[in-house]
Amino acid sequence: MTTVFIDADGCPVVNETIAVCQELDIQCVIICDTAHEIHRDGASTIIVSKGADAVDFVLINRVKRGDIVVTQDYGLAAMALAKQAYAINQNGQLYTEENIDQLLYARHQAQKIRRAGGRLPGPKKRLKEQDIQFTDSLRQLCLAIIE
Repeated sequence: MTTVFIDADGCPVVNETIAVCQELDIQCVIICDTAHEIHRDGASTIIVSKGADAVDFVLINRVKRGDIVVTQDYGLAAMALAKQAYAINQNGQLYTEENIDQLLYARHQAQKIRRAGGRLPGPKKRLKEQDIQFTDSLRQLCLAIIE
């Protein structure tokens, strides 16, 4: 049975994820730290102590082959792929073996720029269309897995 795990710290699509899981009768688990406690009907919540990557480690230790991870974190997505799980971001982009290396490299380059004192533009304001795209992509992924 497939489970959808939400890396919930800073995740803008918690409610959309839960709605898709309820619609398709898929178990949904929210994992967050004590600074971002999130409780919603239709999902169970695991709260971990605050700390760098604490949520990531708890999540990756629970995920199994065929599960889905909703995350903005490329590193967590790479670990999920290594466990033969699926990973999708908040905009509905599926992380794959074909794109994860490039995404990790871009993250590394951005970190180098910031460490050197450079500045990069922040994220743009989230649009309703992005939520719709995410919901559609997650639904399609779930349907493909449970068929």
